[in-house]
Amino acid sequence: MNNPEHSQHNQEQLIGDLRLVIANAQELLKNTNAYVSPHYQSARAKLALALRDATDELSRFEDAQLGRMIEASRLASEQHGELGGEARILRAFR
Repeated sequence: MNNPEHSQHNQEQLIGDLRLVIANAQELLKNTNAYVSPHYQSARAKLALALRDATDELSRFEDAQLGRMIEASRLASEQHGELGGEARILRAFR
């Protein structure tokens, strides 16, 4: 159950879920902008902070995922003895 493919799928699912939560939070902030009561403003401020933190975390997740993809591509190129980009592209379509 702890194989790399399963782990990759879980990470992609988490990133997708986090994107959805961020989009929903942004929409909620936009739609509650007209409410001026202190309770709404307090809740909106807390949501804005949480949204900022979630966006930062998503950025870190995506950077880490991109780093893993680049490293996997580099290792595959080494394994197949590919020196140029053309060979890499052709291998991707096999």
